[in-house]
Amino acid sequence: MRTTRLHQLKLAAALLCALTAGTALGQATPASTGSAGASASSSAPATPATGTAPANPGSGFLPPASSNANVVDAIRVVVNDEVITRNEVTNRVAQIVQRMRAQNAQLPPQADLERQVIEAMIVERAQVQLAKEMGVRVDDRMLDAAIGRIAQDQKLSVQDMRNQMEKEGMAFAAFREEIRNEIMMQRLREHEVDSKIQVSDAEVDTFLAAEKAAAADRIEVDIAQILVGIPANATPEQIAARRARADEVMRQLRTGADFAKVAATYSDAGDALKGGAIGWREADRLPPIFTNELRKLSAGQVTPVIKTNVGFYILKLVDKRSLASAAAQEQAVVEQTRARHILMKATPTMPMAEVKRKLEEIRAKIDSKAATFEDMARQNSQDNGSVSKGGDLGWLYPGDVMPEFETAMAALKLNELSGVVETPFGFHLIQVLERKSEDVTAQKERNRARQVIRERKLGEAFEDWAREVRDRAYVEYREEG
Repeated sequence: MRTTRLHQLKLAAALLCALTAGTALGQATPASTGSAGASASSSAPATPATGTAPANPGSGFLPPASSNANVVDAIRVVVNDEVITRNEVTNRVAQIVQRMRAQNAQLPPQADLERQVIEAMIVERAQVQLAKEMGVRVDDRMLDAAIGRIAQDQKLSVQDMRNQMEKEGMAFAAFREEIRNEIMMQRLREHEVDSKIQVSDAEVDTFLAAEKAAAADRIEVDIAQILVGIPANATPEQIAARRARADEVMRQLRTGADFAKVAATYSDAGDALKGGAIGWREADRLPPIFTNELRKLSAGQVTPVIKTNVGFYILKLVDKRSLASAAAQEQAVVEQTRARHILMKATPTMPMAEVKRKLEEIRAKIDSKAATFEDMARQNSQDNGSVSKGGDLGWLYPGDVMPEFETAMAALKLNELSGVVETPFGFHLIQVLERKSEDVTAQKERNRARQVIRERKLGEAFEDWAREVRDRAYVEYREEG
């Protein structure tokens, strides 16, 4: 179906920007974001959450929307010094409805769906604004490269992808800006959250020792969630009200309500409009409080209400399966490459064509023995990390460098010099010096443990940060007229 193809394209875009394959449980609380998900307060948009401005059509940064029948659009929400219009909300709701129908998912009531969408748009707008304030920029060249990779992943040309999207009613210009915003938000998250997460060797040792002691086979669980979020700095009365809402959700589930529909109606998590579906996760990658409850369940059952600092969770165990423990212990042999490079970047004074011409001249000098690679790297390379070493990057594992660099490097014979290779960092000349194979089984296990610990820390840190960004934003809801 055409709607399925559009959903696949948008899913590919989201995967490109969310580089962490295991998104944290409850990724989008009342202060996080998702392109299709939304978080929500317990009240309708016309009654702002704590910390937002009153919904007074006569106050705020902009004049109130006119009720004149000739007005094409109207303001729904003011977020800091920007607005979200009625048409923007309507278009986003239509996209969600189209996708849910294509998946044969039950639609929540229109008012609940619109409330979820508005909150998601507020969260997204607040994060994009913060990214701009911090100087995060995504230029057209970088955006074109990202969209090219999305099209390639779908085995389409960019033009074919554009034609397909426009047939399904989505303007390509709007899609480009969505991807630009997604990249900006991802970079902001990397700067504000990801880069600050540290995992010590002692933590890795403790994790591996505990894993070994457990001796039980690891399992994977397919789960869905409903989150009733707690506002930051909530009063006891607010917490009690949110607990009552969670208890009402549990009552409906116990009387046979469809979990996906209830999630789409009540959940404050970013996956609410996907029925709360999270998908397969290794049990040991989840917070222990969740794992302990999930282990008690059979497929199809739900946990009791679980309270965390983020809110009240109800999890559904859709299915579970064993992971072959022997597979994790298989010998892991990888090929390492020792390479060196010369990096040059385009600037206003040296445009891209001039950089390429300069690198071709350097390549000719090295090939003719008129100069050595080391001397040319020290004189010309703009990679501060390797320039003093004659461009030597040391031993590289698969995935250590950008895909374009790795592909070109893999095609070279020993001591062969590449042509000019372009990556997001600039333009390179590459030379492979050595290759070797190494058993990295033990290191692979340590890397896996480090990633598990990091994901646990990252999930909580992201929730706190995203909620802070949302809470700091000035939000004024405008009455419908």
